[in-house]
Amino acid sequence: MTGLAKLLTGLRRHYGAPKVPPARGPFELVLWENACYLLSDERRAEVFEGLRTQTGFEPEAIWKADPGALLPLAKRGGMRPETRVFRWREIARITISQFGGNLDRILDEPYDKARKALQQFPNVGAPGAEKILLLCGARGGGLPLDWNGSRVLIRVGYGRAQKNYGAQYRSVQEAVRGELPRDSRRLAEAHLLLRRHGQEICRNSRPLCAQCPVVDRCAFALQTKP
Repeated sequence: MTGLAKLLTGLRRHYGAPKVPPARGPFELVLWENACYLLSDERRAEVFEGLRTQTGFEPEAIWKADPGALLPLAKRGGMRPETRVFRWREIARITISQFGGNLDRILDEPYDKARKALQQFPNVGAPGAEKILLLCGARGGGLPLDWNGSRVLIRVGYGRAQKNYGAQYRSVQEAVRGELPRDSRRLAEAHLLLRRHGQEICRNSRPLCAQCPVVDRCAFALQTKP
């Protein structure tokens, strides 16, 4: 068993099977990414389900919705609600104008083309596009990570912390590439487990090392232990 597999086994025992987002398909997942800013997943789900109730998830309905009517819901998503409304409508506009109203069609394209298509949308960079494709069952990149998951892997010894986040991200990807699960379901589970661990225990400041289920594998904990 590889070091990554042992790490993930420890996290799975502690947290159980990770909860997947309620969004289904690339269009909903792009909306999910744009539901909130710096708020909990519970609030993200609240805003996401509010959008489902208010307009539904048809691009045409979101595009035609009155921006003023969407604003109260957008305010539940944190700072800059006007920008959030603009992004929701922009997601709908791009889907209608470039994908005939059906973003699912990118899943029939080669992986690199599908990733590039998703990067046209607000708040979706390369890692985000890879995550969306992975959650849709497509695999072609490495292990998509958010800041939380990347931090966990850095602390246990994969890659190097650097001032340039892009360089740091690449170093983690290179370090972990040979140990990745082969199927997309396990890879998606790895993303979700690492993200949750980084949010709840392996936090950026004041990590809860005494509560960590994989502390024996953590170089960071050994270095900072009094």
